[in-house]
Amino acid sequence: MSQLSDLVDPTAILLDAPAQDWRAAIRLSGDLLVSAGATTGSYTDAMIRTVEEHGPYIVIAPGFALAHARPDDSVLRTALSFVRLAEPVEFGNQANDPVTLVMALAAADSSAHQAALAALAGVLADPEGRRALDSASTPDEVLTALGAYGAAGSADARTAGTAQVAGTEGAPASATAAAPAADPAPTGASAVVDPDAVPSKNLILTVCGNGLGTSLFLKNTAEQVLDRWGWSSYLDIQATDTISAKGRAKEADAILTSGAIADTLGDVGVRVEIIENFTSQAEIDAVLRRVYAV
Repeated sequence: MSQLSDLVDPTAILLDAPAQDWRAAIRLSGDLLVSAGATTGSYTDAMIRTVEEHGPYIVIAPGFALAHARPDDSVLRTALSFVRLAEPVEFGNQANDPVTLVMALAAADSSAHQAALAALAGVLADPEGRRALDSASTPDEVLTALGAYGAAGSADARTAGTAQVAGTEGAPASATAAAPAADPAPTGASAVVDPDAVPSKNLILTVCGNGLGTSLFLKNTAEQVLDRWGWSSYLDIQATDTISAKGRAKEADAILTSGAIADTLGDVGVRVEIIENFTSQAEIDAVLRRVYAV
């Protein structure tokens, strides 16, 4: 799987660029992908249509948007671009507007960019990393902040940002009610079983419009929380799109997604939990504690 250093070309970085609105901001990020030979112009149009159809779910953290669309013939290779706006722009996301950083993701397949997104999640969750992106004065400084010159990757990202998780001290070492009966929790688990709880299906779905961008980002952060709890062997987290999620919802314990995508999904017969900041382990920790009554 590709790392950030493989996917962010220095020529695909633009700093302090003016944009009149969110469409112009996405177009800037898409034009960089075109210039880098990663996409054609039709992919940029598709990224804009995605927001028009599904809402501003791509604004996944305060001031940060991850623009993307479904892969097709307009994607020539997997790549990322980076735009820092001269002035913040409103995307229509009440929780995370206004946006100053826009990255565009072009994914040629469903797996090549997963490690890069995991690393990006770690950078954005780290206050120092985010400050470095906000203050970088050259493309090289952006790449350094993204960890492109270091060892940043999925392993580092899975441990990044853990200090922000509230109440993890004394968290369950493993699943109790959520764990499969055939594989009981190790001793020391401190979960209290909710009398209204039902047997776990051992599956959580993270959902976005295309299943390859923000849903993977959310999956990465949720897996970091499960790693901290010691629950990773009990629960599977799968990233998917809205169409697949509607068909698979009843296979899962819960769906984690944005408010815009939750509106698109409607009533799917399973609890849908809205996540505002996809980089926040603390927010996802609290949601999973509600879902599994721990």
